[in-house]
Amino acid sequence: MRVSSLIFFLFVSTLSLCGQKTIAETLSQFNDESVPYTYVEEIKNLDRYLLLDTRAWEEFEVSHLKDAIWVGYERFEAATVLTKIKEKDAPIVVYCSIGARSEEIGEKLLALGYTNVKNLYGGIFEWKNKGHSVFDQQGEETKKVHAFDKEWGKLLKKGKKVYSNE
Repeated sequence: MRVSSLIFFLFVSTLSLCGQKTIAETLSQFNDESVPYTYVEEIKNLDRYLLLDTRAWEEFEVSHLKDAIWVGYERFEAATVLTKIKEKDAPIVVYCSIGARSEEIGEKLLALGYTNVKNLYGGIFEWKNKGHSVFDQQGEETKKVHAFDKEWGKLLKKGKKVYSNE
């Protein structure tokens, strides 16, 4: 059932995104701001935050924000997060490609009792579009960013778009 829900979500997302031109328009369509946004300009000092990457493992492998912890979306496990993050008031920033999937994970974190959860507005796309660095699995800076698919990839303006583990 979960797989069919994801397929339906991706199908509707892709159809709906075809008319979207900006991250702002897309987020206004998919998010209800149930998790407060934080903006790229507000989190330049990443050392102050626990960064949780909510994308698929394949996306995380291509690039992620420095020192981000992968928690996934489809494979998100509350028990793993509860074990890794003991402080319920720790400053947490969740992100994905633009901020849609991360909002859902942020909601789950809030339901688990975490009190200081923010969703990165525009996700890794906005981060890279603003000229900030991303890192590969070896911790090396990379220009590659997993663009999810061709339609969502239109929202990534900087960096080298990757659609698989190229």
